Amino acid sequence: MDALLPPSNVTEFVLLGLTQNPHLQKALFLVFLCIFLFTVLANSLVVLTVSLSPSLSAPMYFFLNYLSLIDASYTSVTTPKMVIDLLYQRRTISLGGCLTQLFVEHLLGGSEIILLIIMAYDRYVAICKPLRYVTIMRPALCRLLVLVALTGGILHATVQILFMINLPFCGPNVIDHFMCDLFPLLKLACRDTHRLGLVVAANSGAMCLLILSMLLVSYVVILKSLESHSSEGRRKALSTCGAHFTVVVLFFVPCIFTYMRPVATYPMDKLVTVFFAILTPMLNPIIYTVRNTEVKNAMRSLLRRRLPLKGDEMGSNVTEFILLGITANPELRKIFSCLFLTMYVVTVLGNLIIVVTIAASQSLRSPVYFFLTSLSLMDITYSSVIAPKLVVDSLSDSTTISLEGCMTQLFAEHFFGGVGIILLIVMACDRYVAICKPLCYTAIMRPRLCCLLVGGSWAGGCVHAAIQLLFMYQIPFCGPNVIDHFMCDLFPLLKLACVDTRVLGLLVILNSGVMCVAIFLILLASYVVILCSLKSRSSEGRRKALSTCSSHLTVVVLFFVPCIFLYVRPVVTFPVDKAMAVSFTVVEPMLNPLIYTLRNAEVKSAMRKLWMKQRLLGGH
Repeated sequence: MDALLPPSNVTEFVLLGLTQNPHLQKALFLVFLCIFLFTVLANSLVVLTVSLSPSLSAPMYFFLNYLSLIDASYTSVTTPKMVIDLLYQRRTISLGGCLTQLFVEHLLGGSEIILLIIMAYDRYVAICKPLRYVTIMRPALCRLLVLVALTGGILHATVQILFMINLPFCGPNVIDHFMCDLFPLLKLACRDTHRLGLVVAANSGAMCLLILSMLLVSYVVILKSLESHSSEGRRKALSTCGAHFTVVVLFFVPCIFTYMRPVATYPMDKLVTVFFAILTPMLNPIIYTVRNTEVKNAMRSLLRRRLPLKGDEMGSNVTEFILLGITANPELRKIFSCLFLTMYVVTVLGNLIIVVTIAASQSLRSPVYFFLTSLSLMDITYSSVIAPKLVVDSLSDSTTISLEGCMTQLFAEHFFGGVGIILLIVMACDRYVAICKPLCYTAIMRPRLCCLLVGGSWAGGCVHAAIQLLFMYQIPFCGPNVIDHFMCDLFPLLKLACVDTRVLGLLVILNSGVMCVAIFLILLASYVVILCSLKSRSSEGRRKALSTCSSHLTVVVLFFVPCIFLYVRPVVTFPVDKAMAVSFTVVEPMLNPLIYTLRNAEVKSAMRKLWMKQRLLGGH
């Protein structure tokens, strides 16, 4: 059937935007710029208030925290481009960029829909089962529910993008909208999209309608249960539920109007989309603060509070820390010592072989191998910061590290980790140019630019590590000095500080966790764009491109998933943290050379030639 479809020759779309009136465009530019800035700042203020206020530790505010993060991200998907486009006469977006925008907006929108169900369930338990509220809404369950919301959003967006990615677009390419959405794209497809429109309506429209019905039923149950409450209890419950219900209506009614219908577009669609994609994220923080006394009081106290970083009345009297290591079992420590020593030797030798092979092989002169050399050198040094001390400490009874040594190790690990993260972005950009713009590859990826990108990655890693060190350097440690870890890291150290570290913990999350999540999403988006561009390639070209990209994607997942787990959370430590830290500090640098050689025919061929050359020279 796919062979009968017309080929897709559209590489970009023209967005007509909200209006063609140039005077109105300038006015709308100012309006939406102000709305965007207010939305991001207001939702960030809610996140800060909830994170830093002990009085807002209830599950309801935990979920509100994530709702605000999603709203800030959701509006950032569409509003910045719309604002910029209002200043230009010709507003275009590439096919890959269009599908990426579609994926991210449905990922965040789907996550928010499920999160609103979770918040309704939280209110149901709080009002209808108040005596069991603490036992039911445990922190572990709350975290699991948020994870379910994000997973549901990913599944929903993946289904949508799978529908759209195979559609052929052969002209026209004009979208009468300010962003890429399902129905405007379906109208431009070169084939019958009637059935696909029904599936989209089921996946988006019916989903919205079903969830809105469930939420309305939950509120009927809650209202029914309020009959036995006191007047003060009813007032407080209605105030909290009223805010949530307002958000539900503002979000779901426009969504149902937009998606619960056949494939058709109307002039009113733009205004409806503005409402749920731009105005609702702006109104959410207002609704939850104006109608919530606890949040308003917490904001007032936060504005009056001063956080000491150096300690006003206490100084640091800790000069060294005791590292408890991987395990306290002496037999296991010996086994781990041998294991980690072997892994470290394999890491150094494997990455050195890659560096020598690329340096000695004339066939490996493209930019991707230049970046791979830098990544291998970084992996050697990154592993050397952690593994040698881990091996020695596993054989020793005394596993101490000085305060200065701890800070040095902290700086070095975040320096090389930051360099690795930025290098992975650079390598993703290189793959994008090689696959999506092959004719311009040599002109774009010039040697000078490659050197500049590698230098930029090292500079970025230095800035990231310097910020982390500045956070930690001013903290006083006055006991205890026992770190339940095999290395010095941020959260274990913050737990030992003699001052309130909630603000500092949030800054650490922003500098490490949010950075990891943002870059991970950027990398995933780049691969969505690359996959879209492969449709027009030959089977051999697709195979080669997928082989190279899959190696890079494997490394990305192995590095980012543990990092996100460790740093995107409040200042708290878990036993599994050690295993996660081993994964990205010891295991991942060891696996990189295996991944890049076993899945890369060019590198394997160059290694064989180099080995044969050495044997011939040795024979003579």
